[in-house]
Amino acid sequence: MFGEIRNKNGEKLDYAFHCGNAESKHIVVLGHGVTGNKDRPFLVALSQALEAEGINVLRFSFAGNGDSEGRFEDATITKEVDDLGSVLDAINGYTICYAGHSMGGAVGVLRASTDARIQHLISLAGMVDTKGFAQREFGDVTPDKGNMWDDPDCPLSSAYMDDLTAIDTVVDRASQISVPYLLVHGTEDDVVPIEDSQAIFEQANGPKELVVLNGADHVFSDDATPAMIQAVIDWIAKQES
Repeated sequence: MFGEIRNKNGEKLDYAFHCGNAESKHIVVLGHGVTGNKDRPFLVALSQALEAEGINVLRFSFAGNGDSEGRFEDATITKEVDDLGSVLDAINGYTICYAGHSMGGAVGVLRASTDARIQHLISLAGMVDTKGFAQREFGDVTPDKGNMWDDPDCPLSSAYMDDLTAIDTVVDRASQISVPYLLVHGTEDDVVPIEDSQAIFEQANGPKELVVLNGADHVFSDDATPAMIQAVIDWIAKQES
């Protein structure tokens, strides 16, 4: 549909396109979180549900993740903000809603605060306090020697930790976002606390909506998957009404 997509480093970005309506110039772009990829089950489920509603979707893997080219060690938030820009370049002419999960949520906030091509923004358990996340999850791991969550396929790089620390938080970017903004977060998220979404929601301009899913974890497991999907579908429907 969109041909080959490469970032500014020349790395090919793997993506899947769900054609909900070939006549429509509206599209939802889905970005994943750290150690994830475009094929996370809840992202696939969300894409299929949106497609069934007649909504076009492009889900992609950031460079260094999934089947995209590049090194995992180089996959920082700052680099992924550029990756997202390359995806937006490839779908020029569409009205874009970006939905990011976890670290992909922080990527969306940073991109949307400076890129008017994102007309609607969704954060799914979105990371806000990046420095706090780095210290909380990986503070006892030696960068360039240890791994994220003991996964040998996900080495922890100093570039990643330095970037999270330098960004510190994306909460201050909320005031620079003037597009409709949806945040969905579970009360049982033990990776990105719900307080992240509450903090940026308070600072965000309208129109904005925060959907709290009782009992939902970070990846919207089990019954939380359809609840998250319905929240997204209902919100998008309101934007078009």
